[in-house]
Amino acid sequence: MRSRLVQKIHTTLETYFPEKRLFLRSDTDTRFIRLKSETQLVIWAGLTMTLAWTIIATAILLMDSIGAGNFRAQAQRDQIIYEDRLNRLSSERDVRATEAAAAQERFTTALEQISAMQSELLRSEDRRREMETGIEVIQATLRRTMQDRQALQARIDALTTSLDGTASGTTVASASGEMLGTVDFLSDALAQTAAERDRIEADARAAIDRAAELELEMRLMEDRNDEIFRQLEEAMLVSVEPLDNMFRAAGMDPERLLRTVREGYSGTGGPLAPLQFSTRGEAPSADALRANQILGAMDRINVYRIAAEQLPFAMPVFSNFRYTSGFGQRWGRLHAGSDFAGPVGTPVYATADGVVVDAGWSSGYGRLIKIRHANGVETRYAHLSRIRVNKGDRVSRGDRIGDMGNSGRSTGPHLHYEIRVDGRPVNPMTFIRAGRDVF
Repeated sequence: MRSRLVQKIHTTLETYFPEKRLFLRSDTDTRFIRLKSETQLVIWAGLTMTLAWTIIATAILLMDSIGAGNFRAQAQRDQIIYEDRLNRLSSERDVRATEAAAAQERFTTALEQISAMQSELLRSEDRRREMETGIEVIQATLRRTMQDRQALQARIDALTTSLDGTASGTTVASASGEMLGTVDFLSDALAQTAAERDRIEADARAAIDRAAELELEMRLMEDRNDEIFRQLEEAMLVSVEPLDNMFRAAGMDPERLLRTVREGYSGTGGPLAPLQFSTRGEAPSADALRANQILGAMDRINVYRIAAEQLPFAMPVFSNFRYTSGFGQRWGRLHAGSDFAGPVGTPVYATADGVVVDAGWSSGYGRLIKIRHANGVETRYAHLSRIRVNKGDRVSRGDRIGDMGNSGRSTGPHLHYEIRVDGRPVNPMTFIRAGRDVF
């Protein structure tokens, strides 16, 4: 049974691969090599597999090359879009800062005007009270004068009546002349008093009208101040919330971060000091409270700006790169950073302000740079071809610190970028994505 099956297979192979002989002739001899059907089948299978493997490998290389080109092009487009967005946001931030400075200047001017108006109003009020008091004194004097005049007139009438029957004509005329002189003097004094009263009343009415005008101006100024306050509060809200979200997205507590930064910048005074409107221990006004809240928000933005410069929210590579490997488990071990592949010599930049604590060769990292930042944050830049900084150097965000390379345990030119917080590795893309949402 088995021999018949073998014979049948051999016959089938003879049909497709008939036995062939390869003759090798020399000057003295002739030899041949017999190629059996099975041998031909093995050779054909081997050639077929080799050809298939070559085609598949070529296709894989072509697809990888095409995919890499597309990814590189997409990365370049994303980089251009990111840079455009960064430029727009920077312009908007500058405009906001200019508007905030102008608004603060207008607010300061408005406060000065309000203070001057309040002083003028107080002086007008004091003057009005003084006039009211003077009017009351004049009216009391006038009433007493009128009463004295009536009393004198009664005495004159009585004296005139008593002298009509007993005194001579000359004596009566002399007494009457003296009485009339006294009456004329009192009449002139009363007229002058009445004129002074009218003048004081006119001044009082003018002061009251001026006080009403000042009160109207103050109400208009309060409305303008309210509008300025509202615009400033909206600007502060739009500016502070994205910064809060950025630091939270990076896994950091904003309040703790602000306290840490303020401890490092503990100076007092300056344009952001709280406003004081009273030196007599009075409670601050509503405008003073709103102004201090706005100044507090501006101080928060300023502290956030300092913190953002000290934390790695920027990209370590700006162009000619491809994102190849992320943070996480790889081949059973933790890959503690992100890889950015690109040509040898691609510039590598510091992602935040800090101090270089290591710059040299480090085993599997190859040429390695370590930068210590604020709040226990450290960044690492590995597999470099060239190091452009020295240990102890102080660098700023955007400074070129090295060139991309293939040193150490590496499979190709790339940058291995790490972020460590209090010695613990974290995903660098968390910081990069958080920074992209704001900057």
